[in-house]
Amino acid sequence: MRSLRRLLRPLLAVAAVVGILGSAALVTTAALGLITWVEAGTLIALALLGALACGLGLGLLLVRRSVRALEESVREHARKVTQALGEDRLETRRSLKELRERVTRVTDHALPKASRELRRAVELQGRADYEQQVAWTELREHLDTAPFMPPLRGWAASPDVLRVLVRHIERLRPTTVVECGSGASSVWLGYALRRAGGGRLVALEHDARYAELSRALVASHGLDDIVEVRHAPLTPIDTDTVTVDGEERTTADRWYDVTALTDLADVGLVFVDGPPQATGLQARFPALPRLLAHCTEDVVFVLDDADRAEERAVGERWLAAHPEFQRTEEQAEKGAHVFGRKGI
Repeated sequence: MRSLRRLLRPLLAVAAVVGILGSAALVTTAALGLITWVEAGTLIALALLGALACGLGLGLLLVRRSVRALEESVREHARKVTQALGEDRLETRRSLKELRERVTRVTDHALPKASRELRRAVELQGRADYEQQVAWTELREHLDTAPFMPPLRGWAASPDVLRVLVRHIERLRPTTVVECGSGASSVWLGYALRRAGGGRLVALEHDARYAELSRALVASHGLDDIVEVRHAPLTPIDTDTVTVDGEERTTADRWYDVTALTDLADVGLVFVDGPPQATGLQARFPALPRLLAHCTEDVVFVLDDADRAEERAVGERWLAAHPEFQRTEEQAEKGAHVFGRKGI
């Protein structure tokens, strides 16, 4: 519209100038008497009408040209929009095709595999839970425990490894049992020693607060005449260099304070469930070399969490340093390796 106005302005100006000049000529002619004033007025009116008609004609012509230009512009924009929509459509179709292919791959391959793995994991977990429930029930019935027992599994020992320990207590009838660590397992082992008719349990605990809690737990079951929880803080020891995944590393530099061991004698069973793994590499290795001098000839060491690579490495080092020992792997939730001199 702005271009149309720019074109009309000069045309209107030319028409106005022509009209003024024509009118002046007619007035002059009338003044000279060549034509009458009526004729002059008539001619001026006709000239103005003609100029107006010419202006309108030119305006219509310009409007028509502008309309055509607008139509062409609209067609061009429509073509571009149609082209853009077509390209987007093709891209959308390609994206949808890729999405369908991915969905097909997931449906045909990934989902069945994930479903199988999930089903297997559920089955294995269900089987493990069932086995632990069976072991728990057997322990409760066999040991004739109190109605409310401290929970097992998780950080605590699992029922199946407690069942292994109870079996060895009844076979060996040890005078002294040592537990590296303390807690729920200390109570269960106390009941096992009571049923066996004798013996005592010494549980080594590096954390003073946890030692107090374990003592209170033992006392609540009336086992403090059988179970002694000793606070044995972790103190510096000599380290070793071992190879782990092709890399040389230094073993843990702390273990239980050996002054807590000085009065121990005739140890027939050792349950190695501490110190915690976070205290250092192969932190449980010192148990056998440091306790062996206090043990009987037929002593048995039970290493918990033996499914872990560190505990397996600890067992290998024990066997390398003491080839007279033999190892038996027990089926347990977290793995349990049993070491003894005379076969197990």
